[in-house]
Parts: sequence; C-alpha cells; structure tokens
Amino acid sequence: MFATLSDRLADTFKNLRGKGKLSEADIDATAREIRIALLEADVALPVVKEFVAAVKDRARGEEVSQALNPAQQIIKIVNEELVTILGGETRRLRYAKTGPTVIMLAGLQGAGKTTLAAKLALWLKDQGKTPILVAADLQRPNAVQQLQVNGERVGVPVFAPEAGNGVGNPVEVARSAIDEAKRKLHDVVIIDTAGRLGVDAELMKQAADIRDAVQPDEVLFVVDAMIGQDAVTTAQLFLDGVGYDGVVLTKLDGDARGGAALSIASITGRPVMFASAGEKMTDFDLFHPDRMASRILDMGDMLTLIEQAEKTFDQEESRKAAEKLVSTGDFTLDDFLKQMQQIRKLGSMSKIMGMLPGMGQFRDQLDNFDEREIDRIQAIIQSMTPAERDNPKMIDGSRRARIAKGSGRQVSDVNQLVDRFFEAKKMMQQMMRGGGGMPGMPGMPGAPGAVGGGKRGKAKQAAKKGKGKRASGNPAKAAQEAAAARAAAAQKAANPFGAAGEDVDYEKAAAALDLPKDFSKFLK
Repeated sequence: MFATLSDRLADTFKNLRGKGKLSEADIDATAREIRIALLEADVALPVVKEFVAAVKDRARGEEVSQALNPAQQIIKIVNEELVTILGGETRRLRYAKTGPTVIMLAGLQGAGKTTLAAKLALWLKDQGKTPILVAADLQRPNAVQQLQVNGERVGVPVFAPEAGNGVGNPVEVARSAIDEAKRKLHDVVIIDTAGRLGVDAELMKQAADIRDAVQPDEVLFVVDAMIGQDAVTTAQLFLDGVGYDGVVLTKLDGDARGGAALSIASITGRPVMFASAGEKMTDFDLFHPDRMASRILDMGDMLTLIEQAEKTFDQEESRKAAEKLVSTGDFTLDDFLKQMQQIRKLGSMSKIMGMLPGMGQFRDQLDNFDEREIDRIQAIIQSMTPAERDNPKMIDGSRRARIAKGSGRQVSDVNQLVDRFFEAKKMMQQMMRGGGGMPGMPGMPGAPGAVGGGKRGKAKQAAKKGKGKRASGNPAKAAQEAAAARAAAAQKAANPFGAAGEDVDYEKAAAALDLPKDFSKFLK
C-alpha cells in the first residue's frame, strides 16, 4: 500500500547522501519533496503541513547541523515524525475488571466488519481469551449467516437469536448477548453492528442505541484503508455522532495510496489499534506505529517477522534439527523440506521478504515472485528415494533424470535444488559453529571465520600458500618436474635443517631429529 510513498522518500534521501553539511536550500528542497510524496499518497493536507513544518524545524536545529552524517539524521527525524502522526505508541485493548469485556464494531457497509469480527475473535482466542461473536447486523442480507460461517472457521461460537435480513431488534440482541456471555463464561463479547453505504441519521442512532444499551469497554471504528480521504471524513463523522476509542484499518494489502492510515490518527485523535492485511483469518494484528514507519522508510519490520516465526515455527522440531546438525553435522533433504514448509506457514514469501530491510529496491522481483516454488521443491524431493534424501551426494546424472521425470520438472531444476541444498547446509553449519557469517560475505578482520583473521583465516592462508604448482601438461616435462621434486624431498629428509640458504623452522627440524628424552642434560 505504501510502495509509492516509500519509493518517493527513498529517492529524496538519496540526494542527501555524501553531503557533510546541509544548506538551507538542501533542507527546503528535501521538505518540498517530502510534501509532494505525502500529498501523492493522499495524506490529508493539514497532516502534511504539520508534518513538513516539524521536519523543517528539526532539520534546522543542532541535531542535524552538528551530526556527522546529516542525511541519516534527516531520515531519523522523518521516521520519528511518521511514528508521531501514526499515533505514537501501540495502543492495546482495555479489558474489563469484572464481567466480560464488550467490544463493539462500527463502520460503513463494505469496510469488512463481519470478517474482521472473526479475525479479532481468533486473535483474542490465541491470546488465551474465550470470545463470543454477536450477530447484531440485522440489515444487510445474509450478514448473520456470514458471521456464523466465519465463527465456525475460527472455532468461536456465534450468538444469533435473530435471522436478520431486515428482521429483528439489534439493540435487544446486543443486550441479550451480555447475559449469554455471563451464563456461558465468555470473557470477551464482540458485537458486529450494521453499516450503511453512507453516513446517515438512522445508522448513527442505531449505533448509539447499541452503545448505550451495552456500555462497551471498547468501541472500534472499522475503516477501509483503500477509500482515501473519504475514510478521514467518515471517521470524523462517526466520532462526532457515536464516538469510538480506536480505529481498525482493513485491506492494508491493497494497492491504494494509503493516505487514510497516515491521516486518521492525527485528524481524529484516536489511535489505530489493529490492522488487517490479507484475506486469511490470521492476517490480523496489533498496529505498531514505529514498525509501520520503518516499513514506509524501507527499514524493514524484523520484530513482526520474529513474532510471526515464534508463533508459526515448531520449536521442538527446530531444536531437534539444530541438535542433529551440531552433533552429527547431518542435514538431509527431508530436513530441508521441513524448514521450507515451516517458512511457508508464515505466509507468502513476498510478504516475508518485504519485512527485511532494504527490500524496497527489489519490489518488482518480489511482486513477480512465484509462490508455487515451494510446491515444485516438494515435488522434486518427494520424487527421490529415502536413501537419496539422506545422502544427496549419491544423486548422479541418471538419478537426476529419473527424479526430474517423476516430479514433472527439468533436470536443470533438480540440479539447482541440489546445489541450493548444499549451499544451505554449508551456511547452517557455519552459523552453528558460531562464525563465518553468510557465505560469500567476508567477515571483519580478526572475527571468527574471517579471511585473514583468527586461526581459521591463518589456516586458510597457510593452506593456500602450501599448495604446490600445477603439473605440466607435457608428459616429459611433468616426469622431469616429478623427479626434481623427489630429489628435493630426499635431500630434505637427509638434512632436517634444510638446504643452504633456505629459511628453516628450527623447532620443527629439532623435533624431527627424534633425540633421546634425557638428551637435554648434554645441552646445559
């Protein structure tokens, strides 16, 4: 969603790199580019003015003028100001001290309230809560049935005493749901209310009546992040007419410009609490302003990636694989496939890669990434025999042809997979030994595994230095060189201290003499 804004800001910061000091003209030009980038992203004009003014004021201050790297300092300022307009700190749900916590969802029709109600229920269930969904949207056709289907998908019960489709009293349904939750010991009640295609008096009155009847602990305004400035207008009207405690953004995975997300918190003074970024029920989480700012500035979102990995990965399986690698150095294609399948559980590879710092420059490649690649890898590996998976070195040309035919792939695909496996195995062994860094990336001098640094580096240099000359391709000359080498070796064996004029390792030569143990007394 923020791709255009992210690209424009990245281009703006490129112009500042390499400058030891920023002039007034540099600051004005940067501010102008930031203003254009935000306006193109459909951020509300009052928010843009306030944001740019804050950046310019801080850029003219001491924190930039006295900085060793002014460009990085400007990026730091923009990041902090983005966090501010996105709401500052992460806002979490307030739970009731006694009785069930009541959460009421409000918003326009089409914003995704019914689906989001189920996503929120699943999220709360994962937090150890026992939520219940309430079908209080009795206006939209099949809204009650939709909530029942979604509730079944996430394993959360749905309270739906009325069939809906224009029949029933939503206020009575909401009030009865509280009694039902107390009777069945549910600690969270999520009320899905009706929406309209536009803000009108009837919508506001119904939402206000439900609010007054159940006295919710949290009223969440659900807004479609793709509708641009209309989202800000609607959010303000709901705030004035009904009131709410926080905002939930849906459809953050869309291709709209995303200005609503950057504007709502500043305009309404209410924080964005949750964000939905996908069609799956698990594509839902707390909204972290600092992480969103980092994504916009292409700094990545490693914390969210780590949290998702902790929830998704089988820790026991990962521990066993690590112990196996350390104890025996063994890592099979079956282990490789299990790791790939665990990564797949995190979601799409393009989304995962997008959370890494600096991946904005590869956005086109990520957008065109084929998510079926893991399916192809699985097909190739499962076309191998158990022995071949345990020992990929035995996979020769004829075996590769058979595997390719069995998996419906080309022999070149099998070759690539085997090569990729050995690279992954080498990398994992280096990491388990505690050094070496990523393959192909030399470490810092003196660091473990660095070329030219530490014992391993010296050993590599010594091994390289000790390599003999290549034998000649001429058989007569090769035989002559071999005879000369044998003569030199015989001379060295006869005289452990080496030939005249040769550099000698005297300690090594003395050890080669094999003197008696008590010979040292004759040297005193």
